Amino acid sequence: MVEEIINSHGIAEDKLVPILLDIQNSNDKHYLSEDDLKQVSRLLGIPESRVYSVATFYSFFSLQPRGKYIIQICDNAPCIVNGAYNVIDDFRHILGIDMGQTTPDGLFTLEYSSCLGCCSHAPAARISGELYGDLDSEKIKSILSDLRRR
Repeated sequence: MVEEIINSHGIAEDKLVPILLDIQNSNDKHYLSEDDLKQVSRLLGIPESRVYSVATFYSFFSLQPRGKYIIQICDNAPCIVNGAYNVIDDFRHILGIDMGQTTPDGLFTLEYSSCLGCCSHAPAARISGELYGDLDSEKIKSILSDLRRR
């Protein structure tokens, strides 16, 4: 799989971020394994430390297995001022996990995120790529209920 993805992008260091994204997105646990990073290093001919530094620098990469639905809650100033801590508490309470954890059924992972670009709808979260704004307890319950039914 890793070799296929690299070949589709071309063997070039400047393709490292999109290559890592595609590898992570093709993994059903939404993360980059140590083997993935080693293979990328070997196939691109760049040091493992370079691959690892990119994979750990960007918040959208994970080196730990994650749930089917990755809930990223914005913790920048506009969302904080508009109630992001309440949103975080609601997600934690409803799901029974803390930030950085995955539910035992493997459905949900909670993470912090930097700005999601929808400050006018703060507090906001991105769930597996889809943006949700103007969050409150009822909206969170509804969103989670919909995701569980999928």
